[in-house]
Amino acid sequence: MPAILKEKAAAAPSGPGVYIMKNARSRIIYVGKAASLRNRLSSYFSGRAHTDIKTGVLVDQIASFETIQTTSEKEALILESNLIKKHRPRYNVILKDDKRYPSLRLDMSSDYPCLQVVRKIGNDGAVYFGPFASAGAVRQTLKLIHKTFRLRKCVSPRVKPRSRPCLYHQMGLCLAPCCKPVSRAEYNDIVHEVRLFLNGRTAELTAKIRSEMEDAAGRREFERAAVLRDKLFAVEKTVEKQVAVTTDFVDRDVIGVASEPPYALLWVMFVRNGFMQGAKDFRVHDEIATTPEIIGAFLKQHYEATPDIPKEILTPCAHEDSGLYAEWLSHKKGKKVRIHYPRRGDKLRLIRMAEENARTHLARRIEAEMAKQGLLEGVQARLHLDRLPRRIECFDNSGLSGRELVAGMVVFEDGAPNKNEYRRYIIRNVDQADDYACMAEVLERRFSPNHMSSGTLPDFLMVDGGRGHLNIAVSVLEKLGLRGEFGIAGIAKADADRGETEDKIYVPGRRNPVNLRANQDILYFLQRIRDEAHRFAITYHRQKRTRTALRSRLDSIQGIGKKRKAILLKHFKSLQKIKTASVEELAGLPGMDRRAAENVREAFKKAT
Repeated sequence: MPAILKEKAAAAPSGPGVYIMKNARSRIIYVGKAASLRNRLSSYFSGRAHTDIKTGVLVDQIASFETIQTTSEKEALILESNLIKKHRPRYNVILKDDKRYPSLRLDMSSDYPCLQVVRKIGNDGAVYFGPFASAGAVRQTLKLIHKTFRLRKCVSPRVKPRSRPCLYHQMGLCLAPCCKPVSRAEYNDIVHEVRLFLNGRTAELTAKIRSEMEDAAGRREFERAAVLRDKLFAVEKTVEKQVAVTTDFVDRDVIGVASEPPYALLWVMFVRNGFMQGAKDFRVHDEIATTPEIIGAFLKQHYEATPDIPKEILTPCAHEDSGLYAEWLSHKKGKKVRIHYPRRGDKLRLIRMAEENARTHLARRIEAEMAKQGLLEGVQARLHLDRLPRRIECFDNSGLSGRELVAGMVVFEDGAPNKNEYRRYIIRNVDQADDYACMAEVLERRFSPNHMSSGTLPDFLMVDGGRGHLNIAVSVLEKLGLRGEFGIAGIAKADADRGETEDKIYVPGRRNPVNLRANQDILYFLQRIRDEAHRFAITYHRQKRTRTALRSRLDSIQGIGKKRKAILLKHFKSLQKIKTASVEELAGLPGMDRRAAENVREAFKKAT
């Protein structure tokens, strides 16, 4: 096979493009770009020993490859980024943001924009500020903005007219464009000030406010001048608390990397107008990635997804494709972007600061990982499992008097929930309140070869219930030929009537529950998994029951067909909100008229 691959590499195009490596099972294991596909691919199969471990491991796994030609190396970079995001290959560096850091969102498409706290930055045309280091920092910033600039607080895209202002206006925290004569020009001027404030342009902002204050005083508009004076004092007080890290007032991101194999972490500081605006850490899912590889992955993955691209990016080491990345980011930003590897001065000091933060957060991560490892080893030892329970699956059922029966599966990997792997099940073959039959059905669907919802088997399976539920699970696994493939246990709540104070853990082949009184951390961990499964299943049941109730109630109202029903559900979200809506609110929806609105109002009135 290597000889065939070598010949194929020699025949590859000489121009730029992307190459896709696959293993013997035709799974994509690596995606790369090259200025010359032929030269890059030939370097993999030249027969010479590879200097870095990762390339050597990768080459041993390659069974075939494909190439995609592009017109430029920049196009290849963009295509490579998209393919990595889509396929998440095993040997590409994938950065993971463990926390959804809060940011502030300003929707400029609205007539009267308002600030919203969000945890995900979208490519939707809105302006985002942050991320902030903590929710507390966001709350403090919002509190200051509301008090100083008085943007509206309601988060609806459009301002809904009101007969009288809300409490925020009475407290002096909102201009109340919903019922007061606030011109768009006046409001947009305030939005501009908020943007200056959140972008760190405080010098420009204070100069603007001071000029307006002096003009108002010159026109003898002393009340307006007093309001502007208070605004100026509030902004200046905030500036005093900010920490200036540079004196050139340039927007830049500063990258630091720390590595203690098999762990690595990238820390980025967001400096705007010379002041620290926030920071963020990214875990690296690659045990043998080099620092240049980590930085390249960050440049591709982070800036591809965010509209906030600074004028300068400082990196802790040189990168061979820095010029290409700078060209791509400059095109994306519409202004020149520089990627710089500083060797001395204040910029090197910023790199050292980022690296120190990276080391600190990596140490915390390693400590947390060691604690998780110890906990999983404890579960393995106390429950006598054959292997470490890195992947734990837990099932629970939910229903009401045999109606709307559902089940939920939650997955914990390395001690933490992996919500991407959660699964919901609608019980199809049980029409009465039979918890055992529901458990048998959902386990058969999960582990049956014909209905396998995941190609990965768990290391440890939990079912919410006592010895009876455990026996059902064991019988299903025996029927499917999976008995002994992984550990299994049932977890039952304590029976207070019998004087029990702790939940019970049942395992096959043992009559009495496992005694975990001396291992409370293990018991709490298993309870946490069970509680998450219960929450997930019962939430799904409530959602399904609510949808059914909504549909059945609306279906019986004259004049409410499929389209109008969809409009009502999309707008009001819940039965209670439709029930309390006025005829005017109902009639104001697109596709509704007053007669249909009165029918809805009358139907709910009779129901009460």
